[in-house]
Amino acid sequence: MEVYQTEEQQVEAIKGYWEKNGNTIIAGVILGFAGFIGFNLYQDNKLEQELAISDSYQALIEESEAENADFSANAAEFIKNNSESSYAALTALSLAKEAATHQDWSKVKEQLAIAIEKAPSEGIKAIASLRLARVQVQLEQYTEALATLSAPLPVAFTAAIEEIKGDTYLLQGKKDLARNAYQVAIAADGLANNTNLQMKLDDLAQVSTLPEPMIIETSSTEKSAN
Repeated sequence: MEVYQTEEQQVEAIKGYWEKNGNTIIAGVILGFAGFIGFNLYQDNKLEQELAISDSYQALIEESEAENADFSANAAEFIKNNSESSYAALTALSLAKEAATHQDWSKVKEQLAIAIEKAPSEGIKAIASLRLARVQVQLEQYTEALATLSAPLPVAFTAAIEEIKGDTYLLQGKKDLARNAYQVAIAADGLANNTNLQMKLDDLAQVSTLPEPMIIETSSTEKSAN
């Protein structure tokens, strides 16, 4: 690097550098400033869109609570238009709940599947998966229910998952598997949310310890008498 001995040389060097590169520097500053403004405008527009979607979702929830007849159609349209929004999954959960009140289990399953697909977090995905598995058990679709529960879900939901597995195995007549599932659920602190879990396990234990019916051998004399 050249070392300048006097202030005049430094000034002349700066002038020369500016004459050669001034336009480029100005252009860079302008582009950078424009980019900054553009980014802020993008952020503002994005925020406005999110607020609008949030308001629309809130309006849907109010329709649901008021049992508005247009809720289902409006909610389906909302999901269609905002499929990438985090509110899509929440709306699908609301639709599933509404369908369950009419025992429209096909629609319940459809909406829960959408909620799982669109879930913005693992927690929402787990909630939708558990609800779907319970519906499948109710419809005696045991294989499908176990498949739903086999998907990777947060550890925090282990107790609920294993309890539903236990219920499924029990309905299939697989008591050993049911017992193991209930034990895992209890070990995962499942009793904190469901005190009936211990009762389910105790009922299985009683069944397994019932004495076998006594077989009374009859003597040859009694046989001939008969």
